[in-house]
This record gives sequence, structure tokens and C-alpha cells, in this order.
Amino acid sequence: MDMVKRELLAQRVRAVKPSGIRKFFDIINTMPDVISLGVGEPDFVTPEHIRQAGMNSIQQGHTRYTSNYGMLELRQEIAAMLQRRYSVEYDPRTQILVTVGVSEGVDLTMRTLIDPGDEVISPDPGYVAYEADIVFAGGVPVSVPTYAQYNFGVRAAEIAAAITPRTKMILLGTPNNPTGAVIPRAELEGIAELAIKHDLIVAVDEVYSRLVYDTDYTSMVTLPGMLERTVLLDGFSKAYAMTGWRIGYVAAPAQIVEAMLKVHQYTIMCAGTAPQEAAIEALRHGETDVQMMHDDYARRRRMFVDGLNRIGLSCCEPHGAFYAFPSIENTGMSDEEFAEKLLFEEQVAVVPGGSFGTVGKNYVRCAYCTAYDKLEEALVRIERFLKKHQA
Repeated sequence: MDMVKRELLAQRVRAVKPSGIRKFFDIINTMPDVISLGVGEPDFVTPEHIRQAGMNSIQQGHTRYTSNYGMLELRQEIAAMLQRRYSVEYDPRTQILVTVGVSEGVDLTMRTLIDPGDEVISPDPGYVAYEADIVFAGGVPVSVPTYAQYNFGVRAAEIAAAITPRTKMILLGTPNNPTGAVIPRAELEGIAELAIKHDLIVAVDEVYSRLVYDTDYTSMVTLPGMLERTVLLDGFSKAYAMTGWRIGYVAAPAQIVEAMLKVHQYTIMCAGTAPQEAAIEALRHGETDVQMMHDDYARRRRMFVDGLNRIGLSCCEPHGAFYAFPSIENTGMSDEEFAEKLLFEEQVAVVPGGSFGTVGKNYVRCAYCTAYDKLEEALVRIERFLKKHQA
């Protein structure tokens, strides 16, 4: 049989590196007694009443497709929630699309709005999927640096310097994964002015927006002139501990949502019915659960970040999400070397910061969404590791 001589894999796929997070996750699964600070998944179980709503859906035989947009009842609850939180109006029939997690929402945004060669500006460090989704859509990722001295908050000045005639979109994650940075209102206003001046779309991933500490949170959609040029991406994974349910949503102008629906209906059809009914329950009766988890993360954050600084790993204040992003520069190790040695010598898993962008290479990401006592033990092990490797 003749061998295939042409390149089998698409160039776009070959251009994207495998996720550094998954590499360490695979290793962790083979090791006992590992304290995982690697994967950003809440250690809470989905609240019982939300789980029950999903089970009731199945038991009642609600096992058919829903509308491609998602259940209207869920879209109405999402619109009502956005009205309560941000005082903005979305039409649940035409401006909200239920997705399979925020991940699908980001992918849909790129595939719907980006043509080959279009540039998308995004902060560095940033979530690993952003650059990949831009490349898969044929776009050109343009990263702008963020700095520890500004708590890794992206600044309008850096974005302004990156804009070219080929720029189509600004993609933001706030709070940020991996740094926990929350973009200050003044910088958001500057970014909004740039978007209006240069006629750009802004896509904002707000999946951690319910997990904000000691600071005010401003959504881009609340700023003048931005509701009509913002794609808002959010979901239930983090705030409601519903990662495995895979439910997210896009809220955007009707023209954009209608176009997204084309991609969504041909690739996904619709989100699962039981997860959608669970999400309705979460929005109607889950506020107490969100606040409880928020407060517990805040307690862990304070102890863990203070502990990192105490043992000699400089860590700026994360104001959102559940990540700390300490510098490991003073160890003399690369981020990959630090993470690998810490894992094999002390059974503590962290993610090399370089997985999230060039700026992250002197850092590691630590997810403090594991149990308080495990975080305390992780600090003991990390301190022992640092003493062992002191120059």
C-alpha cells in the first residue's frame, strides 16, 4: 500500500502546542499523595439542590434536544440575572446563546468573527485556550504584556500600542486565569475608548466574575457605547461548582448571536437538557451557595498568598478567581524545572507559568481551590523544597 506523502494534519493544528496544564494533570493521575494545585477546578461538589434538578430532569424523561439557542426558560433567567447584576437589557430570544461551557463560547466567538489574517489582541499571561482558538479560526494572536507591579492587570496603553489596521478584536479574561488579576475600571474605560475609536469588538470572558475579593468589579458591557460591541462570555463552572455539567452562555448583539448559531447548530446542536435545567435551578436558588464558596475561597486566598510570600516566593495580590501566580525567579530554576522537581520531590503539582504566555516564564500557577488543610501542607512541602534548593 502506498504511503500518504502529503502532510496529513492541518497547518493550524500543527501550529498549536498541547496544553501545559494537561501534561501535568496526566502525570498527577499516576502518583499517590499528590497535592494538586494544578487544575483550576473547585473542590466543592455541585450543591445538592442543583444536582437534584438535573436528576429530576432525567427522571421526568426530559431527554430530547432543546432549541439550538438553548432552553428559553434558561435564557430568560440569564437575561434577568444580567439585568440584576449590571442593569443591562438582553433579549433572551435573540441575544443569548447557551453553550457547552465558556470554552465553546470562546471558540464560537473566534470562528464567527475572525477572518484569516485578522489580529486579536489579548493579555499575556492569559488562559491557554485563547491563543489556540484564535489560531484555529485563522486569526493572528497578538499578546500584550502585563506586569506584577500592576498586579498583572492589562493596561489600555499596552493595548493601544498593539493596535494595527488588521486588528479586529480585543479578547479579555477578567478576573484573569492564571494571575487572578481584575482589570481596574479606569483601564477598562481606556480599552472601551480604544474599541470605539478603532471600531473593534471586545470579547470578555467573565467566568470568574463572581469570585472577586477586596475590589470592585466592572463589566465591559456597562460602559458607554460597549453593549453593542461586546461579546460577553460566562458560565456556571466556577461560581456554582458545575465544571462537569458543561454549561455556559454568550450574550451579544443579535446579529452576532444569530451568526454564532450557525456554527453552534452544525457542530454542537445544543447543550445537554439536564445540565440546562440544573442551570435554571442554580440561577433561581443558588445565590447562597455562590456566596458560601466565594467566602471560603477568600479565606484560602488570604492564608495561601501570605504563606507564599512568607516562605520566599513573591506573589502579588490576586483579586479574583482562585489562582496565585508566584515568581520563582529567585530559585534560579525555569518554570518547567521548578514544577517538575516540586512534583517529583515533594508531590505538589503546580503549572509552569510559561504555559500561559511568555511573561509567565518566571512564574508558576497555583490553584487554591483545594482544601484548606491541603493548602497548608502544600506550603510546608514547598518551603522544604526551597530550602533544599537554596543556592
